[in-house]
Amino acid sequence: MKLQNKKIAILATDGFEKSELFEPLNALKEQGARVDIISIKEGEIKSWDNKNWGETIQVDKLVKNTNASDYHALVLPGGVMNPDSLRVNEDALSFIRKFFKEGKPVAAICHAPWLLISAKVIENRTVTSYHSIKDDVINARANWKYQEVVVDSGLITSRSPEDLPAFINKIIEEVVEGRHEKQVFNA
Repeated sequence: MKLQNKKIAILATDGFEKSELFEPLNALKEQGARVDIISIKEGEIKSWDNKNWGETIQVDKLVKNTNASDYHALVLPGGVMNPDSLRVNEDALSFIRKFFKEGKPVAAICHAPWLLISAKVIENRTVTSYHSIKDDVINARANWKYQEVVVDSGLITSRSPEDLPAFINKIIEEVVEGRHEKQVFNA
């Protein structure tokens, strides 16, 4: 198990794309990682699955009470509603920024790069995203690529659920690799 003794945070709220949370969650656990679901609300959060509400998952911790230094990496699932709700929450944005300041791997898929834009950590990075937010990413001064997975010094991005196998493999690889001191965010 490659991720034994590793602790990973998944930051999400209602409207997360079901596969983009559950598939990484299960794969990371299979590799021995401890994974916490972090949110802006207590209780359960609901997924979005095939144009309707889907499966729920129990929140482990509120983001406002969670310390990024307790984790080895951060995963940001997409969907449209999930990142759109999180990007206006300063606790969520601060949590994301701390991973960049500490040089820890951050993985964002689909619409989740909106969070990177709002956290102001995407400038001068090479990333991908769901095609509909390409202009947002470019306007935030990132270098956008149309690839299944893009890695830029510990920042892992993918386009959509179809890219999940490559996305998950890169998350595991980057967590094993660890910190990226050269690209530490200085906000």
